[in-house]
Amino acid sequence: MDDFARSSSAESPSPGFRQQQRIRLFLCGDVMTGRGIDQVLAHPCDPHLHEDYVRSAIDYVRIAEKINGPIPRKAEPAYVWGAALDAWNRMAPDIRIINLETSITHCENRALKGINYRMSPENAACLQAASVDCCVLANNHILDWGRAGLADTLRTLARLQIKTAGAGRDLDEARAPAVLPMAGNGRVLVFSFASVTSGTPEEWAATRETAGVTLLTKLIEQTVVDVAEHIARVKQPDDIVIVSIHWGPNWGYDISGEQRFFARALIDMVDVSVVHGHSSHHPMAIEVYRNRLILYGCGDFLNDYEGIAGYERYRSELTLMYFADIHPKSKSLVALELVPLQIRRFQLVRPSSQDILWLREKLDNESQQFATRIELTLAQTFGVFWPPETSSQALTQASQQRTA
Repeated sequence: MDDFARSSSAESPSPGFRQQQRIRLFLCGDVMTGRGIDQVLAHPCDPHLHEDYVRSAIDYVRIAEKINGPIPRKAEPAYVWGAALDAWNRMAPDIRIINLETSITHCENRALKGINYRMSPENAACLQAASVDCCVLANNHILDWGRAGLADTLRTLARLQIKTAGAGRDLDEARAPAVLPMAGNGRVLVFSFASVTSGTPEEWAATRETAGVTLLTKLIEQTVVDVAEHIARVKQPDDIVIVSIHWGPNWGYDISGEQRFFARALIDMVDVSVVHGHSSHHPMAIEVYRNRLILYGCGDFLNDYEGIAGYERYRSELTLMYFADIHPKSKSLVALELVPLQIRRFQLVRPSSQDILWLREKLDNESQQFATRIELTLAQTFGVFWPPETSSQALTQASQQRTA
């Protein structure tokens, strides 16, 4: 590994030491605290559903209990995070960002789309229990209960003092980044977009007059130019920029040429530090391009899928916490450590050693196409390695080796 950059250390530097050296971000994939998970918290919504599979959110609780045992009812807000709480305490991220794929509302005006996620505003205290700083909202579930449900979501998150990006009462609000202050003069700006490739309906796009999400209909050069120009109008010299994108299908490891082009072009055009991709229900390959981080798919972080058959080979119950250290001056990725967890009984727990090894091998195999390597640390986390200078030539060679 001598010719690779070391991304992480089992001995994480303290927050005080890191203030001038690096900014530590916590990122994850889809957080779905609605439906079954909402039912086990203290103040659930009406459980009635309009799905072909089941008619009550309580059924998802029962399905999970058949697989992994009893789940407590009226659980404390922190229950669902389980072992993630210890990881947050140990890693001490400066900023915590999640993709919230659940409307926070009691509204009954559902979108006619088959599956509708919501949690009650009273249960949103679970987000406070995780000390979430920012929820990105541009995804294919945030308007599951209409624009009224979105308005409730925005009000609740504002009440909890959690920043949002990617959805708003009009286009200007939806496009505005979440602004998160750093130590010193800098800021972290989080921009959030949804692609139609994730199943986000085109009619959900925010306009000058209507609420909605920031929607990308095509991942083409002109779209990159438009996004880059928008970011450039807001960005100040000391800012670290994160672009969070909900894109691609739920299942499968293939990364489209459009996604690769779009992510790299954002880095080339406007010096984005992190492209935070999500939508896939399982973790996907990691690329470090020009010392900037591209997460093509972070996988689900929390869901109520336990016991549901059909895609077992993807092991979507195995989840990852992404801790990315960014240098505040160069805006480059300094370190990346991943903490593997597992969803059991609607709670995040530590996986078995066998499951940790399976996930490491799968993620390593998928990431080698980008000359990225995933290694197991003594702390049973994943350290990420990449070539010191990730060039287009290195990426081409890695891709050729993968397909040979």
